[in-house]
Amino acid sequence: MGATGSGRNLAGIIVGADAVKNEITAHAIATSQVVPGVQTILEIGGQDSKIIILRNGVVTDFAMNTVCAAGTGSFLDQQAARLNISIDQFGEIALQSGSSVRIAGRCAVFAESDMIHKQQMGCGLPDILAGLCEALVRNYLNNVGKGKEILAPVVFQGGVAANVGMIRAFEQALGLPIKVPPYYNVMGAVGAALLARETAAKKGYSLFKGFGISDMEYKTGSFECPGCSNLCEVIQVTEDGRIIARWGDRCGKWSNALREEKIS
Repeated sequence: MGATGSGRNLAGIIVGADAVKNEITAHAIATSQVVPGVQTILEIGGQDSKIIILRNGVVTDFAMNTVCAAGTGSFLDQQAARLNISIDQFGEIALQSGSSVRIAGRCAVFAESDMIHKQQMGCGLPDILAGLCEALVRNYLNNVGKGKEILAPVVFQGGVAANVGMIRAFEQALGLPIKVPPYYNVMGAVGAALLARETAAKKGYSLFKGFGISDMEYKTGSFECPGCSNLCEVIQVTEDGRIIARWGDRCGKWSNALREEKIS
């Protein structure tokens, strides 16, 4: 069992993960398996976006955007709902555009206002959607991809990779073909699984606790350590009333004590 993503530490402790890795590593491992020789990974999910640069199978650079919603799938979902179309139809409609309109894409609020303005001007829906795809791609390349050397093979993944309008917009902006892997929306999970399999094989056993964990009671809490002026907030996780994890203490006073207790 592997864990990745923003909640990987907590999830890993609860399920008994054999590998707990950050999203960058997980995505790179999975994509390298599916597209050997990949040099650029473009990833846009519902809440954030990232770019990963690989050379000779090794991650050499990356960047993430977790601040602005304008470059994420959630913004596309919101606009599809506002326009009363299914998100599944979004890309296909965008491909029908004969001449896309320019949409301000640096900010979600400005982009929505600009779309409304273009509608009031009488611009067609396909042209507006195509313009929105192009705006998101510009935003992505000017922020997340700024200063990055984007070389082929280029792989596009994350939930937004299902949008063919976004694929075309990336290909037009980069002048490169875009590959979309079969499991584009769960590549991080695939990478975590591959790493977990490798780790468990080396040890000869797995730490996975089994599906019985669904019957256990888990609680999280925190307390402030008064041991020094840092006043660290220590996070604590219990399983059926038993403390199974602590983190957040800079000196390791609490986490190390728990680790030593487990060993003894």
